[in-house]
Amino acid sequence: MAITAYPFDSQAVTETEFSRLFREFQDSGVVASADSAGFQVTPGSGLAVSVQSGTAILRGHMVHSTATETLPVPAAGTSSRVDRVVLRLDPATNSIGLAVKTGTAGTSAPPSLTQTDTAVFELPLAQFTVAANATTISAGDIVSTRPVVGHRIGTWTTATRPTGPRRGRLGLNTDSSTWEFWTGTAWSPLVSTVDWASLTGKPASFVPTAHTHRWGDITDAPSSLPPAAHTHDWAQVTGKPSTFVPGTHRHAWSDLTGIPATFAPAAHAHTWASITGRPSTFPPSSHSHGSYLESGDTIAWANGSKRVHADSVSGSGTYYAVWVQGDGTFARNTSSRRFKQNIRDITVDPAAVLSLRPRLYDRRPKEDGGDYLKDEFGLIAEEVAAHVPEIVTRDEEGRIDALRYDLLAVALLGVVKNQEQRIATLEARTGEAF
Repeated sequence: MAITAYPFDSQAVTETEFSRLFREFQDSGVVASADSAGFQVTPGSGLAVSVQSGTAILRGHMVHSTATETLPVPAAGTSSRVDRVVLRLDPATNSIGLAVKTGTAGTSAPPSLTQTDTAVFELPLAQFTVAANATTISAGDIVSTRPVVGHRIGTWTTATRPTGPRRGRLGLNTDSSTWEFWTGTAWSPLVSTVDWASLTGKPASFVPTAHTHRWGDITDAPSSLPPAAHTHDWAQVTGKPSTFVPGTHRHAWSDLTGIPATFAPAAHAHTWASITGRPSTFPPSSHSHGSYLESGDTIAWANGSKRVHADSVSGSGTYYAVWVQGDGTFARNTSSRRFKQNIRDITVDPAAVLSLRPRLYDRRPKEDGGDYLKDEFGLIAEEVAAHVPEIVTRDEEGRIDALRYDLLAVALLGVVKNQEQRIATLEARTGEAF
């Protein structure tokens, strides 16, 4: 059996012998930390990938790159494939270079690596998918596979751990943040996980004793506790005022003392809101209202479809147009400057006003099933909204609901002014009055 020792003075040492020596000092991989950019593969321009600068060791040989390298990717086919980017050591040419290994079309497996002991040795840096008929490679297509070595105790991810290392090889797995070692057949955590089932010598049961727990230590505790019916002595209440100023409140009739047995009714009025037990709707019947509605009172059937269509006023006096708010509140329509602010000009397009279409329609029946108005003459709010939205009103849900017919005359002023201007222009041109 021959014994070989090296290197010694005046001794010829071969490349293979140096490689065998240096690989014992460091594994093959990128010399950097796991989160560095050394020899990282990123998308290039078009159908190409870029490889960042870096340093690496391949089977005892070192390679150092100082600039980003661009590698063209072979043209895509009609089926997708998975290619690899590798650093290739070739002792025959005394070189280590970057290369793209093309995968087999129609498969999801990358091409196999060549890793011989004395000839070609390939270090995987990344694998990427080339989609069918692709013209570019995106970042989402690339998966990093580069093994990283920064010191003798390795640092790697689950996908880039050394394959077939010596038994006892130790390293940090950055995916799981655990130290692990090679048992000879598998990677195992350096510190075993201990749970209750794996403990030996533990008692079979525990006799509880009097103890307490912090609320934060209790699992499945409710987030809040609904109070149940209970009472407190007045002396137990803290922070109570020494005196009480009576505010607006109510008492049940049965709680009042000294009340008279009967009441002689006198002329009086009640606001609608103060009446309890009132019905939510009323079947309409023949009736009238005097001046009994107070300011702020509402009528629940303010919806116009439930009111008769020919209500009117007559006689002398001051009359106001009445607005009904969405909640049923009645209000008079005022127009004095003292009720307005931020007054400014507005331009209404005469063409938009002239595009409005008068329509003839039948009013839907009232909700109580009564008569309905036929052949009513007017405008359709949805059609007006497309041209003069300023005179369209909407309900509380944002739906188109009604028209401000009182504002239609204001919009027509723009039409009149426009026509007046055009007439004046024609008269100036012809010298004749129209």
